[in-house]
Amino acid sequence: MTIDESDWKTYKRLRDLAQERFSQRVLDACRRICGDESLSVQERHLELSRFLRERDREMPMIFDSLRRSTAVLCLMAMGSRGLLTEEEVSDLSPELQRTVRFAQNGGGGPSLRNGDA
Repeated sequence: MTIDESDWKTYKRLRDLAQERFSQRVLDACRRICGDESLSVQERHLELSRFLRERDREMPMIFDSLRRSTAVLCLMAMGSRGLLTEEEVSDLSPELQRTVRFAQNGGGGPSLRNGDA
């Protein structure tokens, strides 16, 4: 699927918003892990390290490609992780909205939705 000029401009704006949300969710999860006193200090450290390694692998797949050829896949990845609001998705063309909503409804990859660690 090719992306037209108006969707491309919207994509760049949504990419920045989604990256901010992703980063905030990672930081929130880190706080929860660090504050979980049911785990030992060493267990928290190991859990935090594991969590950050996973997110460090995930982040480039979603955000590091600023090319038209990969924008649709990136939007689907953002949608599947709950990083876009319905209002933001509505700013896209109808065809692209359907594609992103498909990903939001389970057609995409693993989730880092609000509250998931």
